[in-house]
Amino acid sequence: MENNSLKEQPVENTDVNQDELILQQQRRIEKEISESIALVGEKEPLKSLEQEYAEDDVYLSKAKALAQKYSYIRRTRPDGNCFFRAFSYAYLEKLIGNKDEYDKFRDLALKSKDSLVALGFPQFTVEDFHDTFMEVIDKVGGDTESSHMELHKLFNEQGYSDYVVVYLRLITSGQLQRDADFYQHFIEGERTISEFCHQEVEPMYKESDHIHIIAMSSALGTGVRVRYMDRGAGTEVTAHDFPEGAIPAVHLLYRPGHYDILYP
Repeated sequence: MENNSLKEQPVENTDVNQDELILQQQRRIEKEISESIALVGEKEPLKSLEQEYAEDDVYLSKAKALAQKYSYIRRTRPDGNCFFRAFSYAYLEKLIGNKDEYDKFRDLALKSKDSLVALGFPQFTVEDFHDTFMEVIDKVGGDTESSHMELHKLFNEQGYSDYVVVYLRLITSGQLQRDADFYQHFIEGERTISEFCHQEVEPMYKESDHIHIIAMSSALGTGVRVRYMDRGAGTEVTAHDFPEGAIPAVHLLYRPGHYDILYP
């Protein structure tokens, strides 16, 4: 008599999609490394960049060239949100003690909620993030020393820090959609601006490119200088100003896939 229990037993696949397992492990390692780094670090002398690249002649020569123009670096967590986190920290830091610029930015931030709702963003969602965004701005509007300490504390509390990032992503998305005819030329493939915003701008942990920087700096009316450090020829760390021709209020260092804050 035939034993049915032996019929059609599945053959065990010994290489249970090894690629997927390797990828999962890689993501776990990246997550652990990422979470061990502060959301926003302390200010470090730019010399620390030279020490980092002591064994890499190409990057070492560029770090030395950068040290001719900048004194300090402040590192941010490499989690895909680093552009928005670095920019917002550096800009708010710049506004501390500068009452006119601070008041102008606070007024712009206050009015931004209504313009996002007018564009069709859900009011309840926008209000939630906007309230926290305004709370952070208000907390750093006092005297210089305590404001600097408060800024650093808030940006290293995930709740506050991430809400600021989310709200800046919404502002960027709003600007892209408001000037869709202009920005459409920057989009590769068949995607509409709206699709691009939903897929690449609004979600957390999505890395930022030129289009994000142009839109955000235009929306906030402030200049950003990004220094690009890569393996390109020469020792110069190329500078790009956004929007073009603007006087930079914030200086950032870009290395493939990551942004940190620079101090002239």
